[in-house]
Amino acid sequence: MSADAPRPRRRSSPTELEAAQDEFETKHARLVQILEDREADALVLNTAGALSWLLLGARVHVSLAGPPILNAVVHREGVEIGVFANESDRMCEEELDTLLLAGAPVQVHELPWYSDLAAISEWLPVSGAWTLLSETSAALELRAARASLLPPEIERYRGLCTDAASALTEVLSAATPETTERQLSAGLAPLIITAGADPVVLLANGASRAAHRHPLPTDATLGRRAMAVVCARRGGLIANVTRWVAFEDPLPGEEALDEAIARVEADALGALAPGVALEAVLEELMAAYPRHGLDVQEWTRHHQGGAAGYQGRDPRLSPGVRDLIHPNQAFALNPSGFDPARRLAAKIEDTVVLRSEGSASPWVDVLSVDSRWPTVQIDGRARPSVLRL
Repeated sequence: MSADAPRPRRRSSPTELEAAQDEFETKHARLVQILEDREADALVLNTAGALSWLLLGARVHVSLAGPPILNAVVHREGVEIGVFANESDRMCEEELDTLLLAGAPVQVHELPWYSDLAAISEWLPVSGAWTLLSETSAALELRAARASLLPPEIERYRGLCTDAASALTEVLSAATPETTERQLSAGLAPLIITAGADPVVLLANGASRAAHRHPLPTDATLGRRAMAVVCARRGGLIANVTRWVAFEDPLPGEEALDEAIARVEADALGALAPGVALEAVLEELMAAYPRHGLDVQEWTRHHQGGAAGYQGRDPRLSPGVRDLIHPNQAFALNPSGFDPARRLAAKIEDTVVLRSEGSASPWVDVLSVDSRWPTVQIDGRARPSVLRL
């Protein structure tokens, strides 16, 4: 820390401090390897996902829609953090406290609120002689560095995903056909916030808007069937969960569509394996739609999800993506379908981790689980069914 930077106030146990130091050292070492491979002196991190990952889940934003209030310059000996002076006290006392108390090699530099965080050489003059890598120039390597979640990260992620799934259970169980989409989302928001998370995405559609796969909520009532989506961020990690509720018996073909989409997802989850090209999962999804009786072009009508973690998708599945799959990497796949003739819609989404430890075969660990929610077995895995009220 710089001499004029505030000191952290919260007390952490020796076990917490040791765990924080271990996690930071592991992540810093991954970034140093990028510097070695690219023959660079330092790496500049300026996005929320990258910063929160390195800084052990620190909230590096004020506005959910705005840029981070700090930048980090990662070099071989440690990390230099440039932060606006009006934010420095809070950041050191509430967000970086455990990291600083653990003795991590982190120096905090206070900048006037009107400064340009990106003007690195102005607040870190020594960097003027360095070869700096930007996040953009090292995007592929940075995603690989973030990909393999550490055991403490997986358990933090599980807690968040469980809270998101629980919030959906609570709110959808109390919904009625007369509930509006906005009322549904308004019921979810306080539960997410009370759980210490940010509701970064809340979606809802009733039967009248079933065709919209990214349905921002409106005043429309839910009607006979509805979908709700929660994307919640806590500790930098983002949970992605979709659930359906129905108030009437299914229409002809509706249950078949739900099952088909679940089987598309199952085929894609079965394609996850360490070392496999991420694009191969998209290719499996493309083949799975017609395999299960859906239109061959269905995959083009909505994004299919992708790797998850400290970004909503890190990265999103798309043609030409160059990433490989890593052990202990998180995913949130997002297959969906719509039958325009009968106006039937289906979608499935949970946050999972491809667990790979020791000599055990890799397996899919579903994190966003609430035991109260009805499930159906798909290829030997419990998947969320429609909650029928």
